[in-house]
Amino acid sequence: MSNCNSTARSLSEWFATEQGGYVLEREQAWFDRTVNDIFGYNALQLGLSEHDLLRNSRIPLRFTGEDKPGAAVKLCAEELPFDTGSLDLVLLTHMLEFSEQPHAILREVERVLMPEGSLVISGFNPHSLWGLHRKLVRQRGYPWCGQFIALSRLKDWLALLGFEVVAGRFAAYAPPFQQGKWLGRSDFMEAAGDRWWAVSGGVYFLHAIKRVPGMRLIKPRWNENLVKKLLPVAPKLNNTQCNSDSARPRMGVSGASRPDENIK
Repeated sequence: MSNCNSTARSLSEWFATEQGGYVLEREQAWFDRTVNDIFGYNALQLGLSEHDLLRNSRIPLRFTGEDKPGAAVKLCAEELPFDTGSLDLVLLTHMLEFSEQPHAILREVERVLMPEGSLVISGFNPHSLWGLHRKLVRQRGYPWCGQFIALSRLKDWLALLGFEVVAGRFAAYAPPFQQGKWLGRSDFMEAAGDRWWAVSGGVYFLHAIKRVPGMRLIKPRWNENLVKKLLPVAPKLNNTQCNSDSARPRMGVSGASRPDENIK
């Protein structure tokens, strides 16, 4: 994990506050809509194991992974204990900005995802009121001790690993108030933010798909008129000729099989 101050709370504890609950409510709503349309057999949620962010997924086997007690699989995100190409969906909840090796996490996720598998990411936006608050106030604890990753940089990392971003969204446009009553009074900023300053939300979401390049056959477009001239067309036989030919006994060596009987 990143070198956060020793007195810092965990990210899970921050989500339990009024400020964190404001963000978690919007993240859960986006995850519910997104994972509902992703199909497969195995889905992994990395981080925040106490929250079921895959609750709306139709994938039968869903489990959490984290480096602390409470997760279904205790693991290190930089070295995932799963076979290559074994997962259909991986959900990353603010894992990258609180890791010393975010590139290693993405490489491992790319490895364990099967071709056309989905990666869903949530992250804090440095180009927002929340990012500005982190720079100016320099509060201790989560989430301010993390390294907020710009969306453009994250997209570059995903493109280098062969991911294609197919959907995305911003949320949490209200200032980072700590009290819920002030956050509630800022609800009007959500609709206004989506319309007028969509890239300035406090958090962003991405849905990317692992693309694997493959060979595509290019079929020739034949010139039908030229083919008719070069290739002779077999004459059509009427019913009388077909019946007479089928009734005619075939000549051959006794006990020898016909040539077409050997091709099986």
